Amino acid sequence: MAYDCYVAVCNALLYHVTMSCQVCSWLVVEVYMMGLIGATVHTGYMLRVVFCKAKIINHYFCDLFPLMELSCSGTYINEVVLLCLSAFNILAPTLVILGSYVSIISSILQIHSTEGRSKAFSICSFHISAVTIFYGSAAFMYLQPSSVSSMDQGKLSSVFYTIIMRMLNRLIYSLSNKDVKSALKKIIEKRLFCINKDL
Repeated sequence: MAYDCYVAVCNALLYHVTMSCQVCSWLVVEVYMMGLIGATVHTGYMLRVVFCKAKIINHYFCDLFPLMELSCSGTYINEVVLLCLSAFNILAPTLVILGSYVSIISSILQIHSTEGRSKAFSICSFHISAVTIFYGSAAFMYLQPSSVSSMDQGKLSSVFYTIIMRMLNRLIYSLSNKDVKSALKKIIEKRLFCINKDL
C-alpha cells in the first residue's frame, strides 16, 4: 500500500503502467513468501522443544510465547529466532514504508495549490495511521523477550493486535471515503442540534 501511495502521488500519470497486474502479483507473492519462510523456521525450531507441563495454553490463541511457556526444555534459541524474525518482519517493511513516505511528502510539498496538497495528504494520512497502529502493536507484542513481558500483558496486546487493530483499520479506511465522511458529519450535526435543543 505504501508503494501504491508512492506511485499515486509521485508518478500519477504513469500509475496504471507502474502498478500493473504483474507488479501487484509479485508484491503479493513476496508477502506470502515472507510469511511462509517465517512459519517454516518457527515450526522447525518448535519441533525440538519438549512439552511436559499442562496441556492448556494460558492465552486466547496458540501463539509462540504462550506455547514456549509449556516447555520443559530450554527455549532460548526459539526466543532469539522469534525476536530476529519479528524484528525483520516489522523493521524491514517499516523502513520501506518510511522511505516511500519521505518521497511522498517531498513530492506533496512541491505541489503549489493548497487544495492539491491537502487532498494528497488526506489520501496518505489514513494509510500512515493504519500502518503506525499495526506495526506499533506488533512491535509491542513481539519485540520483547518473554522474561520482560508478563502473560497478562501478552493477552492484552494480542487482543489489541488481533481484534481492536482490525476494527480500527476498517474505521480508518472507511473515514477516507467521502460519502462516509459526509454521512458521519450529518449524524454529528444532528446530534449536536438535538443536544442544543434540549438545553
